[in-house]
Amino acid sequence: MLEPDNIRGHQLVGTVHVHPNGRFVYVANRASSTVEQDGKKVFAGGENTITAFAIDQASGKPTPIQHVDTHGIHCRTFHIDPTGRLMVCAHIMGLPLANGTEIPPRLTLFRIGDDGTLTFVRSYDIETNGRFMWWMGMVTL
Repeated sequence: MLEPDNIRGHQLVGTVHVHPNGRFVYVANRASSTVEQDGKKVFAGGENTITAFAIDQASGKPTPIQHVDTHGIHCRTFHIDPTGRLMVCAHIMGLPLANGTEIPPRLTLFRIGDDGTLTFVRSYDIETNGRFMWWMGMVTL
């Protein structure tokens, strides 16, 4: 589910995950379109977010409760740890922005609250040597 005022360029839906407690569902919204600026391709804008939904336990109806920026470009996949307390988003690529800065490929960590909402913790930039970061996951050790 996208926020209507933020759609620019090509938008894609991504991974969908159900929280381990079954009360919340999360979906990745991803964008990575570029436009040319001063002879260089830069990010065209768009929504790179996770949308959180609360699930009515009687009817199964999803109700959006949050759109949160993933702090990266094109969140290809994400994973919820088995305890349901953390989410990590993997961004397939990096792109330069129109302001001259660049967002690199990265992993982004969120805490998951008891109410299903996400709180940004930090990002970890990943060197991919020009390759795409297609998948990631977490396991219990």
